[in-house]
Amino acid sequence: MKTTLDLDDALLTEAKRRAAAAGSSLKSYVEDALRARLLPRPGKKEERFRLKLPVVEGTAPPAVEVMDRRALYDLLDEPE
Repeated sequence: MKTTLDLDDALLTEAKRRAAAAGSSLKSYVEDALRARLLPRPGKKEERFRLKLPVVEGTAPPAVEVMDRRALYDLLDEPE
């Protein structure tokens, strides 16, 4: 399939140089690079992202009623 890509000049120059050094065409070199990037790596299991939020415990009540949007905005707008 034919397509057009707009590549960084330095990146394209380096890809052409490496393709020539490997004795292959630019097309083959780019196809191999895409395959290497897109295909899953054997033995490497992709982990799901897990967000770990810190739990902060304290005895003091909150400085503002969190359900009161105006109070929250006022607290954020106070100069330090």
